[in-house]
Amino acid sequence: MNPHVVAIFGGAVSGAEASHQLSQRGIRSVVFEQNALPYGKIEDGLPKWHAKLRDKEEANIDSKMADPHVTFVPLAKLGQNLDFHDVVKNWGFSSVFLATGAWRDRPLGIEGIDEYVGKGLYYQNPFMHWYNHFHEPSYTGQQLQLADGALVIGGGLASIDICKALMMETVQAALAQRGISTNMFELERGVGKVLESHGLTLAELGLRGCTLVYRRRVKDMPLFPGETDTPEKLAKAEAVREKVLLNAQAKFLFQVLPCHVPVGKIVENGRLAGLVLRETVVEGGKVTEVAGSDREYGAPLVVSSIGSVSEPLPGVPMRGYSLEVEGGECCRLKGFDNVFAVGNAVTGRGNIKESVEHGKSVSTSIAVGYLENPDGVVSRAFREKEDTVSANVAALAERISHMKPPTAEQQALIYERVRALQEAVGYTGDYQAWADAKRPVRLEQLLGVEGHG
Repeated sequence: MNPHVVAIFGGAVSGAEASHQLSQRGIRSVVFEQNALPYGKIEDGLPKWHAKLRDKEEANIDSKMADPHVTFVPLAKLGQNLDFHDVVKNWGFSSVFLATGAWRDRPLGIEGIDEYVGKGLYYQNPFMHWYNHFHEPSYTGQQLQLADGALVIGGGLASIDICKALMMETVQAALAQRGISTNMFELERGVGKVLESHGLTLAELGLRGCTLVYRRRVKDMPLFPGETDTPEKLAKAEAVREKVLLNAQAKFLFQVLPCHVPVGKIVENGRLAGLVLRETVVEGGKVTEVAGSDREYGAPLVVSSIGSVSEPLPGVPMRGYSLEVEGGECCRLKGFDNVFAVGNAVTGRGNIKESVEHGKSVSTSIAVGYLENPDGVVSRAFREKEDTVSANVAALAERISHMKPPTAEQQALIYERVRALQEAVGYTGDYQAWADAKRPVRLEQLLGVEGHG
């Protein structure tokens, strides 16, 4: 038996792939997952209309977690029931991988704005967690209150998903008031199509729809992952971006306000009631704010969707919004010899020299077809992340082989501590039984319909 044992924090796409790559090499791993299930943003960030894709990706993770080389520890979070320095220095692991992902929303950047979270302001991550789970009979989390006429600050595919969710929820509620029953899966085929089938328009429902606010031009939106290093490729990418957005607007009836940036807040009766937006101009790729162009935009709800960053972990060095790694050291955490970051826990270009060329093969047809077949784009992103982690772990496995493995006594202590953590949360060691018992009730089950995606 290979004497090395690796700790992996985070069991979603990156952590599961890391454990799988180690298993392929006969190296055991202990996966510490902060949630009951190791699905990460597949469960809590991928909108629930991707039902089939979600189930497929979660089954992929299940197969990796059930490998006999992998020991799963649910509900184990650094800074709560686990101390980072204790695990690294005292448990005896050969190495520690951080695959904790990016769960913290990038701040909106308006002074005092966060005082109104839950009072007219929501951030993307808690919004999508609520959206994916509020239908569950046992849901006890925060209940969000949506409103027509919301402002969504963003510009990427995630912000389009927020707009889609807002439009589907507000339209479904307005139709229900007229005695018309519909559901998310019908509306996801196209809000406009559903309204047309009932001879209605947004205006006739008394709705104006939400508005996506973006600081650059529509043709600058990060909606096409192809190359832009020549004038011809840039022009092609810009045309694709505009087409993707126009298709989204036609299908879900939201508005877009490009070349505007939020600079202030409107507060009424202790709630956020809108934003002060400033015009921008884009020249040579640089965004410049236009002095004297500020204007108030009233809105009953603001949703910020400007990106996710790594959540600070006690004892873990950070640089800005990401984990701090040593340059050229294959994602080695600064100040530690045997701790490495993988996946979204470390941002920017990979620390393995051009070992993974991902994203460049995405075709124009896939990008244009995002709204007709979004699962293709999302699934490709998961595969690219797996490829990146696989390349990282391939390099790290060689380093691990030269590290001092835990002694037999240390191995026994590792698994003794692991069993204590498992028993504390009622986990018996049967991964698949646990996953089946903890998997949430799906909307398609409640509706008695087949999920899309």
